[in-house]
Amino acid sequence: MGYIDELISRAKADKKRIVLPEPMDKRTFEAAEKILKQDIADLIIIGTPEEIETYGSGYDLTGATIVDPFNDPNKQKYIDKFVELRGAKGVTPESAKEQMEQDYMYYACLMCKCGDADGAVSGACHSTGNTIRPALQLLKTKPGISGVSGFFIMEVPDCELGENGLFVFADCAVNPDNDADKMAETAGLSAESFEAFIGKKAKVALLSFSTKGSAKHDRVTMVQEAAEKAKEKYPQFEIDGELQLDAALVAEVGELKAPDSPVAGHANTLVFPDLESGNIGYKLVQRLAKANAYGPVLQGLSMPVNDLSRGCYADDIVGTVAMTAIQAQMADK
Repeated sequence: MGYIDELISRAKADKKRIVLPEPMDKRTFEAAEKILKQDIADLIIIGTPEEIETYGSGYDLTGATIVDPFNDPNKQKYIDKFVELRGAKGVTPESAKEQMEQDYMYYACLMCKCGDADGAVSGACHSTGNTIRPALQLLKTKPGISGVSGFFIMEVPDCELGENGLFVFADCAVNPDNDADKMAETAGLSAESFEAFIGKKAKVALLSFSTKGSAKHDRVTMVQEAAEKAKEKYPQFEIDGELQLDAALVAEVGELKAPDSPVAGHANTLVFPDLESGNIGYKLVQRLAKANAYGPVLQGLSMPVNDLSRGCYADDIVGTVAMTAIQAQMADK
């Protein structure tokens, strides 16, 4: 059984209500049919009757809840909540209604905020920014967390490194600009995500082109500062840096380059120093090692909202819904 099958089994064990707000794409309905047949989640699809008919025709949506954003009896409740949350920013009932009708992701986040859904998945038709922005405005981040980052669960075949080939890679999706505080926070959130999804102890490496001062540069200093901040803020996790990739993963190299490190040579959670290296890194592993890349999964929000690649397949949506459901399960604990 592959790792995605384990995720689906976990999602099915405690079903959650997940919203899909992109009815203008056939992939939504292809995925919905699979999710419903496998009983992975209780699906809510936002869309007008015309959109459902145009793009969902031919798919079996038995069991899904269809919410028409123009004729939903709960709509006024969501408008009131929108104004309550964003009135100080100039949102009026009229502008709230207009925004919800034009961008269903706002509608989805309001459903979550009002307790009518447990999470949302978007991004097949929308940019990452257009997925995250409504979530940040309406759901906010977790207490004590300043921002959102994105991780992938990497499943590398025939690999003894990491947790028998399972890794968390972050941030590969969200923040183009990084600093020590953001990197430290990403390290803590990624450790939490690894332990929640993989069920093993996280060993977090903050990556650099330097190991323990072997090179001098402002970017090295940033990672060193991030490591110290992360250790101080998240003492419950094993976090270390700065480490080169081979020192982080390979026991012999880790012993040679960082003999006193609790992480070197045994890392299973890799935190990249910037979005460029993170995005390149996960795609290299995915393509060259023929690894499965599950994500991006967003971390740091008060409720689970996840982003899809615009080049995703229906099966990617299925997997992301399962992961979103697991995040919702964790939030209940």
